[in-house]
Amino acid sequence: MRAPARRLSMPTRALWLGLLAPLSLFAATPGAAAASGTPSPAATGSAGWALAPAGNGRPSFYAEGAPGTIQQDTVSVTNRSAGPVTVRLHGTGVRITFAETGLRVPARTRADVPFTVAVPAGAAPGDSSGTIVAEDGGGRTATVPIRLRVGGPALSALTVEKPAVHADRITYELVNRGTTVLVPRLAVRADGVFGRILDRAPRTLAVHLAPGQRLRLSEPWSDPPALDAVDVRLTVTAAGGAHATADTSVRFVPWGALGGAVALVAGAAVALAVRRRRRRRRLAAQAEIRGTEVELTGVMT
Repeated sequence: MRAPARRLSMPTRALWLGLLAPLSLFAATPGAAAASGTPSPAATGSAGWALAPAGNGRPSFYAEGAPGTIQQDTVSVTNRSAGPVTVRLHGTGVRITFAETGLRVPARTRADVPFTVAVPAGAAPGDSSGTIVAEDGGGRTATVPIRLRVGGPALSALTVEKPAVHADRITYELVNRGTTVLVPRLAVRADGVFGRILDRAPRTLAVHLAPGQRLRLSEPWSDPPALDAVDVRLTVTAAGGAHATADTSVRFVPWGALGGAVALVAGAAVALAVRRRRRRRRLAAQAEIRGTEVELTGVMT
């Protein structure tokens, strides 16, 4: 075996024409085997057929490219039995497109199937793995592993956006502005008129933030002050030097208590007004009675 596996080349126009061309069938005769070199290690699907990378001795596939590119290679299905075999191909784990997904391989023949591997445009630098799977009509399968390496600089960056304070929680949004998957850590601080009222040390959030992903999250705050003016700061960090902060302000006013107090004052004012009105009426009635008494006294004299 050869290790490491051969790197897939970038596709050209000629390779695409080759990809769309009919399958090449090679007789597995001693002469053909000699022309193609030493057979590759094969994953055996049944007693008579096998799956392997095309070429000399590769145990698996390896592809490397920048985000948005396409890599190309060929997989071989070899039928060493005395009768034909029909297999279907599919891929897992990475984006694989085959020139043909279903093929019938005659007896003692090898079918070479070109395929491409697409590197997603927004993929983060690093490695991912997949599998090419072949299955025959009897349900027997054979697999060959494939490893994809995404090139490009690793950038760790994020932002904290739209912080807001509610009755029992603080909401905010995290956005991954870099090229790597982030596991953020959050610290929360709140300062009131008379000093700090909330100070939570950094803790790891149970999220994996992919490049370009935006998540809306919340932080519980079950005991905010009843009456205060508060400035809140959220600080988020992640591996690779990612660091971001966001600030917001909120005023806590006990409107229920104030409403009761206003109602009490208003009630007291109304009661006072009623009492004054009744007193004025009583005084007016008393004055009228005294005037009548004086008038009656003058008549008797």
